[in-house]
Amino acid sequence: MRLFGLVALVMVAFAANSVLNRLAVGGGWIDAMDFALIRVASGAAALSAMVLIRDRRLALGGPHRLAGVLSLTLYLAGFSAAYVTLDAGAGALILFGGVQVTMFAGAVLAREPMPVLRWIGALVALSGLAWMFWPGNGARVPPVAGAMMAAAAVGWGVYSLVGRRSGEPLRATAANFLLAVPVCAVIALLARAGTAITPHGILLALTSGIVTSGLGYALWYAVLPRLAASVAAVAQLTVPVIALAGGALILSEPVTPALIAACALVLGGVALSVLARR
Repeated sequence: MRLFGLVALVMVAFAANSVLNRLAVGGGWIDAMDFALIRVASGAAALSAMVLIRDRRLALGGPHRLAGVLSLTLYLAGFSAAYVTLDAGAGALILFGGVQVTMFAGAVLAREPMPVLRWIGALVALSGLAWMFWPGNGARVPPVAGAMMAAAAVGWGVYSLVGRRSGEPLRATAANFLLAVPVCAVIALLARAGTAITPHGILLALTSGIVTSGLGYALWYAVLPRLAASVAAVAQLTVPVIALAGGALILSEPVTPALIAACALVLGGVALSVLARR
């Protein structure tokens, strides 16, 4: 029961990133790239502190570090930019589905064995994403914002693929966050839209960086060894659903029949892929 509670807490933290980002950026309390910069900087500080307490040292080098930093930056920038106009629940669903499709494509390119059920699952999930972007279906996905979130999904998908070969996950994540800070700072400087930085915006960005990103990832890596791979994958299916609920309850975002249909397709496709991997 305690393990179940910890896993549930992590899934809520991951979903909360969408709600916090949408609330801050969509509400005009902070610029999208400033939010991303504060998030990555505060997340880097939290993760680095945890690694230093545990290991007494922090190593920035490691295998595939450049790919990890660049893909993390793409995720952070696309994620924040998308939430200027994109609803939290729809954004979380695009991110989740896009990450799964990206990782599937990576597995195909790596020539991993692909069961038929996993192909079917990927196609079903992709059809759900296509349904969200289809004009006039009522899912309320602005094309530019949707494209930015799709780019974020590619970034996180590549980051996840690279992370498989990056050694100890918490240490690698701390290093990637630290090295992404100057990159995000340059992007924030060049891409600022002139939105004022308010205390509310800073607080939400700090919460996203320290609590739902830094502490959330650390807790996930702590419980992950105690979970079967299939259980960990199925647990993550709850993240878009939690984000949809959070967007509806906290931000009063509409949950349309089209969005529910897309959610069912994406999550159903991913579930098929999980069964295939088992």
